[in-house]
Amino acid sequence: MSLNDTPSANRTHIAFFGVRNAGKSSVMNAVTGQKIAIVSPVKGTTTDPVSKSMELLPLGPVTIIDTPGLDDEGTLGEMRVAKTREVLRRTDIAVLVTDARCEVTSIEREIILLFQKHNLPYLIAYNKIDCGNIIERNDRHAVYISAKTGDGINELKERLAHIVDPSGNKTLLGDLVHRGDTAILVIPIDKAAPKGRLILPQQQVIRELLDCGAKALMVQCDQLADALKSLNQLPALVITDSQAFGMVNKIVAPSIPLTSFSILFARYKGDLPYQIEAVKQLDTLKDGDKILISEGCTHHRQCDDIGTVKLPRWLCEYTKKKLDFSYTSGTEFPDDLSAYRLVIHCGACMLNEKEMAYRLKIAKQQNIYMANYGTIIAYVHGILPRATKILGY
Repeated sequence: MSLNDTPSANRTHIAFFGVRNAGKSSVMNAVTGQKIAIVSPVKGTTTDPVSKSMELLPLGPVTIIDTPGLDDEGTLGEMRVAKTREVLRRTDIAVLVTDARCEVTSIEREIILLFQKHNLPYLIAYNKIDCGNIIERNDRHAVYISAKTGDGINELKERLAHIVDPSGNKTLLGDLVHRGDTAILVIPIDKAAPKGRLILPQQQVIRELLDCGAKALMVQCDQLADALKSLNQLPALVITDSQAFGMVNKIVAPSIPLTSFSILFARYKGDLPYQIEAVKQLDTLKDGDKILISEGCTHHRQCDDIGTVKLPRWLCEYTKKKLDFSYTSGTEFPDDLSAYRLVIHCGACMLNEKEMAYRLKIAKQQNIYMANYGTIIAYVHGILPRATKILGY
């Protein structure tokens, strides 16, 4: 991915739902203008969610998702339905695709109720109008289309592009720096660093600094002291990989604001005050308590991996307890958290805000605290107040 690409996690996710053979894949292909999803008259052709990124103005960059039918049957069918329901967690705009010639079925009514339960803006695409015998509805959500002929597809795209307000975009750090400011980014290049590229949080921070007219000075940990001395004025902000918090805190003067990529993303995608409060649970842990460490991406584990090696080590050293750790990654996240005393989540750069809000909601509903990699690491190093001060906490 280049610096100019919009990450999937920052795109508006538009998902197409419906029963088998409703024409979801055909509609997705018509909307994207490409043959992304396989189309067949055989029920259940779509077995896994299929995604395509595109621009939909004035909404901007979007990810279009085709899903398996919610009426799928059998053991495999149940698994496909579970995957479809999982897509709902990260959906920003939902589209129910149904046959314009038929009455809405009980399953389709259940799908609409799911949209409403998740507070999703949605449309109902009444497909196959080219076949005649259309049933007219008085429904503000209705759009009449034919994926086969293209009739109504432009109207559907126009409705999708205006169904939410694109002007409410949040910023990672646009409120923290100004034009002409210098921000130092501490980016360790170790065994866990991807060869030949930066990780997504680093890319996004650099891009936002450029958009703000600020300057980004990127250094490794052993270059930080010299970089600070080389500046004619103090940097407006130092942002570090959370793993280097302890070392960076010793080098950066107390007068210079300091935070981490992970904490910035916790504010951007989650509930930072809640995650700051959650770290206090570390002081109440006992031997045998279960801790869930969850990452929003999947990657090959290195010998000193932060999630499975460093974090558990730091937590055991801090608490002086024998803790029981479990791990999840990617889209995997348990609905039942009752077995855990604490959940520790990554910065969620690979998850959209909708998915992260769902995970936080699950934790809050079950009275299980969820902290963030950055807040946890800052806390065990005794610098959480400093790391969150510039963010107003």
